[in-house]
Amino acid sequence: MKYGANVSQMITTQGLGKKYGSRAVVDGLDLHVPEGCVYGFLGPNGAGKSTTMKMLLSLVRPTSGEIHIMGRPMQRSTRRELLRDIGSLIEAPPAYGHLTGRENMRLVQRLLGLNDDQITRAVHTVRLHNHLDKRVRNYSLGMKQRLGIAMALAREPRLLILDEPTNGLDPAGIEEIRCLLKQLADGGITVMVSSHLLGEVDKTATVLGILDNGRMIFQGTRDQLFARSIPDVLIDTPEPQRAAALTAQRHATRVDGGAVRLSGLDHRATAGVVSLLVREGIDIYGVRRDAQSLEDVFMDLTGGRGL
Repeated sequence: MKYGANVSQMITTQGLGKKYGSRAVVDGLDLHVPEGCVYGFLGPNGAGKSTTMKMLLSLVRPTSGEIHIMGRPMQRSTRRELLRDIGSLIEAPPAYGHLTGRENMRLVQRLLGLNDDQITRAVHTVRLHNHLDKRVRNYSLGMKQRLGIAMALAREPRLLILDEPTNGLDPAGIEEIRCLLKQLADGGITVMVSSHLLGEVDKTATVLGILDNGRMIFQGTRDQLFARSIPDVLIDTPEPQRAAALTAQRHATRVDGGAVRLSGLDHRATAGVVSLLVREGIDIYGVRRDAQSLEDVFMDLTGGRGL
């Protein structure tokens, strides 16, 4: 394949949109997925994540905007060629339950015109080679997910698009998929993954995109995301009620056990509050920032709407 000049960006979109009637499911989306990363695609239910992924795979036709994969436009004349280098797992794994894992992989082999080595590498990558002679209906959910990923990997893609690959898995299965995604990215495959398990995405993704109501509200690294949200300040004091009364006029303040919790304070404002309390004769035992998780920042950015 001849790739475009901008291959450092595996996926870019400009003004990508999808409407169903008058309802905009995806609205003016500008995606930038760097080559060789794990891109965590997050958003509340109904935010437009699955629709976006289906548009990237040419399963849903955009209403507006452009899609570039590996520097080339995704359109009718390039679709077939581009899809040769894209693996995907959207919704349920596409395996036949009455067939064995091996038989399912042979179907993929014949459909895509692959050789035996490609199939062997794919099943070894997902560590399923010892279970190929079992019927898929007897697989655990985690094994079914791994089989679906093996099917996506068999063509040896440069880009892998996964929609909720850990959905319904137990902690052991989630850990397996997380390690697999890191392994794939380390091997040079760009992975775009949507998930409602924020903690898992936080451990896996190197770049994050957050979608809300069909629009991108954040895109960048984890450090850049956390810089967008200021964690609360906790001031430990033997007089939390008095300290809260003194700070409540200027800042969002509440008593939290033996501490005063203040929201939205940068470093300068924090120093000002500490100076005020000291002037008023209030002892301060400690000042600290509250620990923040990805979920905390996500809820802040989306106004409290869950995944």
